[in-house]
Formats: sequence, C-alpha cells, structure tokens
Amino acid sequence: MPNHVHVCFQEKLGYPLPAVLQSWKGYTARVINLRLNRSGPVWSRDYFDRAVRSELQLRRTIHYIHGNPVKARLVEKPEDWRWSSAWRGRCRWVREEQEGASDGIRAG
Repeated sequence: MPNHVHVCFQEKLGYPLPAVLQSWKGYTARVINLRLNRSGPVWSRDYFDRAVRSELQLRRTIHYIHGNPVKARLVEKPEDWRWSSAWRGRCRWVREEQEGASDGIRAG
C-alpha cells in the first residue's frame, strides 16, 4: 500500500512488539530515505495492533490484508500485489482458493 502497511506475525518470547516495530521502522526508514535521497520521518510513531486468537481469525486477518490492495484498486487480484504474501501464490490459503479448496473466506 502506498501510505500504510499491514503485517501479520507471531510475537517471539523476548522480542516485545514495541521493540520489534521500533527496529523495523528504523531500519526501513533508513533504507527508504537512502533510496529516495532524503531524510526525516517515514513512519508515524504510533501503530495499531490486534491479537489473533484462533485459526479462523488468522485466516480472516490474512484475507483482509491480501484484499487491501484490491479494495484500494491498485490491483485486480490479491496475488497481483507484488509486496504481498499472496503474490504468485506464496500464501498456502491463496493457493488453496485458486485450486478450489476455499473455506468460504474471501479477501476484501
């Protein structure tokens, strides 16, 4: 997405979410600023998080993330968004849907 990012990951013991995000935002901001030959903030200081408590909620979350570029009309299908785990069938659930093994959960 041009103005925000969605990430779904499992927190690892000893690596609290705020520290992970601070490290990730710092690293990516340095790289983005170097490539664009600029300086200054790239990301806002805050973030929004949500705990996933079940397999179904995880699937819905991933489908929501995959559907975001489609909803924004950046691509026609989730697997067309190059920066997504849906790209070229990298996500097992997208492959299953393409093969007709859908559980009824749809992106968007």
